This record gives sequence, C-alpha cells and structure tokens, in this order.
Amino acid sequence: MLELEIKSERLKAVRKARKIGRPKLAKQVGITERQLTKIETSEAIMLNEHAASKLCQALQINIKTLTGELPMLEEDLHPLQKPQCKSGCCS
Repeated sequence: MLELEIKSERLKAVRKARKIGRPKLAKQVGITERQLTKIETSEAIMLNEHAASKLCQALQINIKTLTGELPMLEEDLHPLQKPQCKSGCCS
C-alpha cells in the first residue's frame, strides 16, 4: 500500500480551524487519540494512503494539501459548515 508523508503542522492547523477536537477526529478516522497526538506532534509522518484518506475525508480537505503538494487555502482554515438537516440523520 502506498505511504504518504503528511505535514503534521498542516493537519493540526486544519483540525483546529475546523473546530474538531482530537477525540472526535480520532473516532471518525478509527484511531486512538494517542495515535492522533503522535501524528500531530511529529514534524512529518508517513501514513498509509487509507489512513491519510480517512483523515482528509473527516476534515474535508484535499490530501495533497496535507502532503504539501498544494498550498493551504484560506478556506482550509475555516470551520466546517453544519449540515442543514433537521431530522438528526446527518449529525
């Protein structure tokens, strides 16, 4: 499986800007909070493509932004929009 180098400072900046706590993001991605802390506190870390993809889906960000292939955009540093659904199915 392909390994990708994730820029940890970008991951942490996006997570904080999106207002997603470590426990919630870790649960969405299927890793422990301790693993996420290790990822965020490393200078850069190698993750398999599946794990990196799950992080990007949860944060709604392009994977190339986290690898440094694309620059971070202003919109990457804004909170996610809450779903407009009132039935509770999208929460």
